[in-house]
Amino acid sequence: MDATGVFPVKAVEVMRNGCAVCPFPTRSSLSSKHTGWDGIAMESFINVPAVSIPDHEHPTHFINLLTHGNITAQWTMGGITRSAENSPGMLYMLPAGTRDRLTWSGPSTRIVLVMEPRFLARSLEETAHLGDVELIMHWNFRDRHIQSLILALHADLQDGSPAGPLYGESLALALGHYLIRRHSTRAVKRTKPVHGGIPSARLNRVVEFMNENLARDLRLSELAQVAGMSPHYFCQLFKQSTGYTAYQYVLRQRVERAKHYLRDPNITLAVASTATGFADQSHFTKVFRRMVGATPAQFRANG
Repeated sequence: MDATGVFPVKAVEVMRNGCAVCPFPTRSSLSSKHTGWDGIAMESFINVPAVSIPDHEHPTHFINLLTHGNITAQWTMGGITRSAENSPGMLYMLPAGTRDRLTWSGPSTRIVLVMEPRFLARSLEETAHLGDVELIMHWNFRDRHIQSLILALHADLQDGSPAGPLYGESLALALGHYLIRRHSTRAVKRTKPVHGGIPSARLNRVVEFMNENLARDLRLSELAQVAGMSPHYFCQLFKQSTGYTAYQYVLRQRVERAKHYLRDPNITLAVASTATGFADQSHFTKVFRRMVGATPAQFRANG
């Protein structure tokens, strides 16, 4: 973690001979490298051929989702070799520190997510003080909750992360929360649901902060800090208070501000897009049309 409280993870990498390298022989078709996500990285790999991946170690928690292809996988750990038939929807989950080598028949397409151990620990209130939480290793399993969260993160990447890192970090926090509760060796007591939302003074402070910073990327950790609570509780209580996730609320506020700009004929669509925090005009148009039912140009023409 750096001085800002961010857990930087830039790419899907493993350690081989003391060097950080991509585990696969092909370049990724999609990467989270430029999203600014905190604590996680994701890459997708299309039509990876049959491959033999030599001995390597995982510096981060590693989750691999097979999306296309029916293959035979063979892996070796501690001198013991096992194999299994893999089909779409199959997951590997390898905790940080795992050492292995792997071969599979190909081709296959896969989405890989890595998570920084301290980010995982921070995902739940009861483990936030720890440096890591030990996950259970799985080489060949299915879990629809993990799969749906990975696919949601992947869809956000494909859309260009129009809300900046906020949506991805919120999904990653939900994934970390689920992994600790369902796939870790740590017994975590079930806590009673928190009710009542964020106290009005704190909520007003957060909303004001959002509105003052719509033109830039907002981070989940800084919103939680403004609210004076952990990211986990902030996500729960903000939705209780507003009816929206922080990501949804920010998008709605950006679109509302964009409408204001579009009513001024002296402000171009490009300026309206930049001033409301969208990555580019294409993302602005896509989100605006989805939420308003018209493109920015159509909205201006009809206004």
